[in-house]
Amino acid sequence: MKLVYPAYFTPLENSDGYCVTFPDLPGCVTQGSSLAEAIEMAVDAASGWVLDELEDGKTAPEASKLNDIKVENADDFVNIVVLDMDAYSEKYGNKAIRKNCTIPSWLNSIAEKNNINFSAVLQSALMEKLGLSS
Repeated sequence: MKLVYPAYFTPLENSDGYCVTFPDLPGCVTQGSSLAEAIEMAVDAASGWVLDELEDGKTAPEASKLNDIKVENADDFVNIVVLDMDAYSEKYGNKAIRKNCTIPSWLNSIAEKNNINFSAVLQSALMEKLGLSS
């Protein structure tokens, strides 16, 4: 799913950077030390904000029309940012994914008798195998 949102850019004082806010995403604020970095940070911040909403079972907010957003200062501007929510979710999402695996019956019986949480064991083993810290 691709989404577009207007982002409001305000130049930072004594810098080439920008502060970026989103009229449609309350509390979503970021900045970058250059315009290119500010745009990258804006996409990341907005994607994270929307992903949190989606993972909480909410819908993504509707985007304002670009022409409806009024610029407050002469150096400020509004630009559209594009969010690729499928790619972002795949990389950063916490949504649980169901995996089907096969183990010997005898091992299943012993594990169940010992109240083993199969999901926790699989997660732990994968983290260890991949050299990731929990």
